[in-house]
Amino acid sequence: MKIVLDTNVYTDYAEGLPDVVDILAKRSSLIFIPAIVLGELRYGFMKGSRQQFNEDRLDRFMDVLKVRIIDVNDDVARKYATIVLSLTKRGSKIPINDVWIAACCMSSGGMLLTRDKHFEAVDQLDKIIL
Repeated sequence: MKIVLDTNVYTDYAEGLPDVVDILAKRSSLIFIPAIVLGELRYGFMKGSRQQFNEDRLDRFMDVLKVRIIDVNDDVARKYATIVLSLTKRGSKIPINDVWIAACCMSSGGMLLTRDKHFEAVDQLDKIIL
């Protein structure tokens, strides 16, 4: 299965939380990470006191597991527009970065792995909410 990581799931993996480690080890054939998630992670690293340690750990993770980056392109932008329109029509809102993450996930054809329950509002998205 293609797994797309949300920011909180990478953090859980980096901390060694068994449910996330287990899913990635046993259920993923490919792992993707949206560029938006990388931005959120790197921002968090910059705010913290262990920036270089966290950057190095992320780089090793990406390298060892051959994680693919999902860039924002025209297809992702179209998926974003579809999601926002659908949410607006229903009167639902989720954080804007999470709309972009959902659009990246849809574009890749992957299953989003997240802890954020607000992704339940995105009907077009295949997801595992821990």
